[in-house]
Amino acid sequence: MYQTLVVILRSARESSCSAKKGPPSAPMRSHNPQTTATRRHTPPRNTATTRANAHTPPRRALAPMIATSARATTPRAAGSFRRRHRSASSAGATQKPRSLTVVAAKGDVYEKTIPKPIELKFQRGNDGGAYVVFVPSDPKYDDFKVGDKIEAVSASFGDEIWGAESYGQVMYAIKNRNGDIYLKMTDMDGDISALEQNEKSSAFKNERAGGNYGAGTKEQQMNNYSKKRELENQRLDMFDEAIELYNSKDYDSALMIFEEVAALEPKNYMGDDFSKTTEIYRVAQYNIACCFSRLQKADESLLALKRCMAAGWTDYKKIRSDPSLAFVQKAAGFNELMDRFDEPIFNSNALEALGKLFKKPF
Repeated sequence: MYQTLVVILRSARESSCSAKKGPPSAPMRSHNPQTTATRRHTPPRNTATTRANAHTPPRRALAPMIATSARATTPRAAGSFRRRHRSASSAGATQKPRSLTVVAAKGDVYEKTIPKPIELKFQRGNDGGAYVVFVPSDPKYDDFKVGDKIEAVSASFGDEIWGAESYGQVMYAIKNRNGDIYLKMTDMDGDISALEQNEKSSAFKNERAGGNYGAGTKEQQMNNYSKKRELENQRLDMFDEAIELYNSKDYDSALMIFEEVAALEPKNYMGDDFSKTTEIYRVAQYNIACCFSRLQKADESLLALKRCMAAGWTDYKKIRSDPSLAFVQKAAGFNELMDRFDEPIFNSNALEALGKLFKKPF
């Protein structure tokens, strides 16, 4: 039965090839190299019939395909791959894996817990958040970069973590907490666009580059003026809200808003009297000192008083006598701070030296 089937199939193939005799057709344009290579190693049963009737390209056209197939499946390449694979596997069994250095990308979140006092400097961004503007050279601050944003911070007391809703809240938490500070940060990869106050139009940039004054520059000046007036009104509204909270003895909430008011101080300010700070900034720092004094935080209150007087506050008599500052007035370092800005007529050290000289107290 098997021999009869083979004879029938062979007769059918020979009759099909006989029917196709005549002028040869055009060579086929596509061939399977793998199939062609296989046929090369398989001896044909009827070589004369196959060469006369098969529609295949000449051997010269077939040669590149066979060579390509041979290069793709060359035994040496496969063997070398297996050797490399075995050597890599054996090396992995005897050697420790290499350590990888992970580079933080923009948007990555990292967490740090650092002790007080914190030497980092923060600034309010355009979105109201707190951003790093200064990183000291201390190794414990190596993970921080200028422009990174605070996302969460330790609460002013306890183990609770606060989301960084505003700059004032973050500063309140950092200044009022006793102990280490937890910070959850977003790596901004050096992007400080959130700290830029004014966005300049392309027309203004082109005119500035060419040394010209035109419609673009005028529009930019009008936008800057409008933003300046809007910022002043916003600060005054916040200041009034903080005063109401302070008068209602909600010193914590008032302190947060006063911090926001101080943080909204415009850069490179120059007043009509050539002062480099606005009056509302000086008053806000004074009220921050009052809030900390009410909360019995002497060090923070002294720091706010120092900033207040350094900014141009000259009513030293009020600082010495204000009941809101009663707690800090008794603190060590208060008189020394006041003498630094308000030089007394009679120096206490000089009077003490004279008393020792004449053995009589003055």
